[in-house]
Amino acid sequence: MKSTGIVRRIDDLGRIVIPKEIRKTQHIREGDALEIFAAADGEVVFKKYSPLGGLGQLAGDYAAVLAKSLGCAVVVCDRGSIIAAAGLPKSEVSALVGCAVSPEVEHLLAVRRVYRARAESADLRLCERADRRILCAAPIVVRGDVEGGVLLPGSEKAPPAAPEAAAAISTAAAFLAKCLE
Repeated sequence: MKSTGIVRRIDDLGRIVIPKEIRKTQHIREGDALEIFAAADGEVVFKKYSPLGGLGQLAGDYAAVLAKSLGCAVVVCDRGSIIAAAGLPKSEVSALVGCAVSPEVEHLLAVRRVYRARAESADLRLCERADRRILCAAPIVVRGDVEGGVLLPGSEKAPPAAPEAAAAISTAAAFLAKCLE
């Protein structure tokens, strides 16, 4: 673990302020849940909580089946990062899993509607480190909150996603939402 050199005091109500710089670099927003871990040596660690993180294997299996069925790449993400990917070379999958999604993807999912890119639409990047754009996206909505999304990434020259693909990822998002309830 790397020290930041920042020291904060706990107030009389037991609260501590996480500095803006840390929140920004770790993509922690107001309302985000943090999981608290305590070690025997007195260390306390706060980790951004993702309910989808517990479904990593299931999300990966679903993405693999969907990628094979649709014949294209499929990515499952929580609100901040990619948790599963399939239909891509293994080296790209390992580079993508854990990668932070782009702010455009976060905004796209927050709209709470299935998105299908048009040929003339602006490129929405999957994440900062990937040369892939979003062809189609469906939000995973649990009890009124967006917890993540199922995405179809494609290359610059990939044609727009078919309506059947949009329906398939919408079904996948609904299934994963049901698993989280």
